[in-house]
Amino acid sequence: MMKHISENVRAVLLQIEGAADRVGREPGSVKLLAATKNRSPEEISEAVAAGVRVAGENRVQEFLAKAPDVRGPVEWHFIGHLQRNKARQVVGLVRLIHSVDSSRLAREINRVAAEAGLVQEVLVQVNVASEESKYGVAPDELKQFLDEAGTLRNIDIRGLSTIAPLVKEQDEARWVFRSLAGMGRRLEDEYGAFSCRDLSMGMTNDFEVAVEEGSTYVRIGTGVFTPR
Repeated sequence: MMKHISENVRAVLLQIEGAADRVGREPGSVKLLAATKNRSPEEISEAVAAGVRVAGENRVQEFLAKAPDVRGPVEWHFIGHLQRNKARQVVGLVRLIHSVDSSRLAREINRVAAEAGLVQEVLVQVNVASEESKYGVAPDELKQFLDEAGTLRNIDIRGLSTIAPLVKEQDEARWVFRSLAGMGRRLEDEYGAFSCRDLSMGMTNDFEVAVEEGSTYVRIGTGVFTPR
């Protein structure tokens, strides 16, 4: 019944490889993250069997309910908006939080991680396109964010993430991904302690352009789970 998932995963991996080849990148530098919102453990297990190694969930309760039932080797990330009062439910249970969008959230994650005796890896979510409907740090506030978050010892800021506006042609989103990559490079130059090791950008409708612009994680939901 879910043969299409295996076929989709193979197709997406080939598209990632093709996009990486076009700009001289090593395909292995880009990870396919299966976005699992509203997907069952059985569907996710099928994707894992097909080669998906990273899964990302948007909702805390959904993650807690279904992650234990997923079969196979998979690394969990959290990719949705995270409320401060729910940080304790994901810190230490996911490898990477893609959606740190405020200094207050960063401090709470740091506090919870310190209590647990661990360092939580995170990405700073940036609202590159300044869309009112999306969360994220404003580009002109990134420096201030890093000034504050740089003092926190129990979070490891690995890089940046963003969500581009929905567009008809994926090339229309290129400027968003190019801008985020540029921010990462500039911040590395300005902050010796900051290393932009990861860029989480690109979804089903625009991930090839994101790969061409430097993405290291593409978050694919519909492209993996929906029949073509």
